[in-house]
Amino acid sequence: MQESPDRESQAQEPQTQELHKPVMLAEIVELFDMLGKPEALVVDCTLGAGGHAEAILSRSKARYVGIDADPEARERSAGRLKPYADRLEILPGYFDEVLAAWVSEPGFRKPDFILFDLGVSTHHYVDSGRGFSFSNDEPLDMRFSPDLEVSAYDLVNKLRESELADIIYQFGEERFSRQIAKAIVESRRHAPVRTSKALASIIAGAVPSTYRYGRIHPATRTFQALRIKVNGELEREEKALALAAPMLAPGGILAVISFHSLEDRIAKLLCRDYGRNRSYLDIYKTPRQPSDEECATNPPSRSAKLRALRAPSRENS
Repeated sequence: MQESPDRESQAQEPQTQELHKPVMLAEIVELFDMLGKPEALVVDCTLGAGGHAEAILSRSKARYVGIDADPEARERSAGRLKPYADRLEILPGYFDEVLAAWVSEPGFRKPDFILFDLGVSTHHYVDSGRGFSFSNDEPLDMRFSPDLEVSAYDLVNKLRESELADIIYQFGEERFSRQIAKAIVESRRHAPVRTSKALASIIAGAVPSTYRYGRIHPATRTFQALRIKVNGELEREEKALALAAPMLAPGGILAVISFHSLEDRIAKLLCRDYGRNRSYLDIYKTPRQPSDEECATNPPSRSAKLRALRAPSRENS
């Protein structure tokens, strides 16, 4: 089911420049406490600003492994989590690649708790300088990791019109994808589209006025689509969740916070499969959503959905 436009805008473009607030923090702590294992091994596949990590490390003796492809995020979270450095390991890379390497190691320790917070941090929109925000005038990049070869600039300026339209429709669920792709191609014939603000202006000029002045910025879904494509987000999520669920320790918990229907669909199918066919407990059955209080104090949380699986206990496995 597609998110309502006002919800998608909150997930795509934060309205404040405050420090990134971890989404559904109370619910994640509740799931961790459900383990009843203060010295658990936690794998945070999307470490980001370290908010979930700080909450868990401060209330337990857990060993925490954080994964993030963004070197700036790793640096920031390392500073924030310095008091827990003796129980913290931060690994570079995209989570699907790191988990694949982990499970291939002989005798690896199975995690008790695995977390995916698939949202984009406020930092990326506000001050990353990589063109995630259509409100800023930044180079079109959108790569979480500088090691990726293809950027948003490459997609926008090199793909055929039909390919560009397909990406915008598939990953942004944008109904004006054909018009937007055509306008981009026409614009780049005169000069390359180099910045996020230039791209946003082209998109705004390509859509009907009723859409241009609607509840969300007309570039919201196109920017989402380009970011997802650049970073391979959906493919990585699908691969990583397929690795994560079976690698849980007995009684371990896998938690996934998603922010749009494409992400949530992958988590939903995994929970349904493991809940029905593999003796795992689908903890929520239907996704849990943020409280009204959290939505009011942290608007980007409004589109969040939390799903969680619990592995069979040793006695029942």
